[in-house]
Amino acid sequence: MISRPVVVLPVLVLLMAVIFAADTVTDYAIAAAVFYTSVLLIATQFLSIRAVVVLAAASVFLTILSFYLTRHGAYEVGLVNMAISIVAIGGTTYLGLRLKSAELSAHQSRERLLRMARLTTLGQLTTSIAHEVGQPLAAISTSAGACSRWLGQEPPNIERARAALERIVSDTSRASDILSRVRGLARGEAPLRTGFDLNQAVREIVELSEGDIGRRGTELTMSFSENLAAAFADRVQIQQVVGNLLLNAIEAIAIRPDGAGRISLMTEQAEPGKIRFAIQDNGPGIPTNARQHLFDAFWTTKSGGFGLGLTISLQIIESNGGHIWVPPTDDGACFIFEIPAEAVE
Repeated sequence: MISRPVVVLPVLVLLMAVIFAADTVTDYAIAAAVFYTSVLLIATQFLSIRAVVVLAAASVFLTILSFYLTRHGAYEVGLVNMAISIVAIGGTTYLGLRLKSAELSAHQSRERLLRMARLTTLGQLTTSIAHEVGQPLAAISTSAGACSRWLGQEPPNIERARAALERIVSDTSRASDILSRVRGLARGEAPLRTGFDLNQAVREIVELSEGDIGRRGTELTMSFSENLAAAFADRVQIQQVVGNLLLNAIEAIAIRPDGAGRISLMTEQAEPGKIRFAIQDNGPGIPTNARQHLFDAFWTTKSGGFGLGLTISLQIIESNGGHIWVPPTDDGACFIFEIPAEAVE
């Protein structure tokens, strides 16, 4: 795919050549060189700061060269128009570069805030992560002790010792997977789109949150399509979205006075080439006037919340070629996202 600068730069050079020709063949009184400012305004939108400075210097040079090559009109008028054109070129370049610098600074600040919010979201999972990592470690210790006892018998119980070793391997792999997911979330890596099993990815996030779900007595139901196509997206980032939506649901049902919280998860095949994930809770729901702000940065209904969780989720889903929305529901809140399915050759 051809990048925008590669396409825009030749067009701008051509426009400058046309302006130079017009400024040269016309009368001194016609300040055609002032149109270089239009070229520079376009350049600030698509080109780097260095390229804009080069074009500005070229515009000044062409303006002066055109003045010396022009043979029609009053010389004094041409001198004044040349000076006006150079000032206009310089002023436009300065203002354009200031605007471009401000946009770059805003973009960098936004990226820093998003990275901070990723870590904040990760921090909210700390208790569940510690619980889940502790479980396989405790299981490994128990299985190792059992294996030692089976081998210490006379005669050694080889079959049971082998089963204990297999449990150790399985629990070790589970702990390693949890830590790998945590490192991926913390780094906030760019999308690395690969094919993966969305059902399994969601189950792993549910396992991370089992501690919170169990303590609150939440009723969790999962309805996963058995014939679901493989997803094609960044697995870690999609898990981050699922984890954020699940945490939001857990917090929403926590304020129910009766403690009868319910969360349902669902996956299904959507339109061709898409797979869908949905999560619904029976919490207080989303006010009508709040729906339009749900994905706005720094907007939140939580006391002490940053208002960036759903903003990041939107960015992740869209950067992976999908979309996320909030359908109307009579009970609680529902979030749905769709992501591309892996192409079948």
